[in-house]
Amino acid sequence: MKAAVMQPYLFPYIGYYQLVYSSDVFIFYDDVNYIKRGYVNRNTILLNGSAHRFTVPVLGASQNVLINSLKFSEDVSKILLTIDQAYKKSNYYSQVMPLIEKVLTQKDREITSLCMASIEVVFDYLGLQKPKLLRSSDLEYDRNLSAADKLIEISKLNECSEYVNSPGGRKLYSKEYFQKMGVNLQFINPEVSEYSQGGGEFVPYLSMIDVLMWNGKSETIKLLDSYELDS
Repeated sequence: MKAAVMQPYLFPYIGYYQLVYSSDVFIFYDDVNYIKRGYVNRNTILLNGSAHRFTVPVLGASQNVLINSLKFSEDVSKILLTIDQAYKKSNYYSQVMPLIEKVLTQKDREITSLCMASIEVVFDYLGLQKPKLLRSSDLEYDRNLSAADKLIEISKLNECSEYVNSPGGRKLYSKEYFQKMGVNLQFINPEVSEYSQGGGEFVPYLSMIDVLMWNGKSETIKLLDSYELDS
């Protein structure tokens, strides 16, 4: 079984969904400090042919506060209006916009809950089986360990002998060390394939919202499946 760990992000780019898709157990790393100007509460959509950043306000946001203790603001009307304007003429607006609205307006405003919903809704819409989704804040592990040892312990707690990390971890983690500790470390190599965005030059690394708005379910699944894992 494969485990993967990542901070909760709101409708992230497809590479994040590929990491989730590659795992059997996915853990939202929410018992760490919130990072301002990160991707926990914001991402990028296509507006008038250019990348446009949207942000959902976080109440009492501070880098000295754990992610799992923070909540999103309920004021998302402007964000929904912007998404509506950006994708009103997209191929799958009528199917996808209600899903986006459902997540952004849900009653549970806890960051992890809302970000988790933005992952679950996509898998449910595509008819794909989700991995087991957990929160690190609910797990009993030694939080004083090094970063690598935390990931190793979290993997073992969930009976996973393999751990999949995003490409950025290549400079941080040693395959040899993980192997010595009884866990096989792999890195995902996500592929961001081009697709039609209604004309104009392709703009990559946008929120999954953009992928869903322009592609049908089968096309989206093909894009989601375009990744490789290091052997």
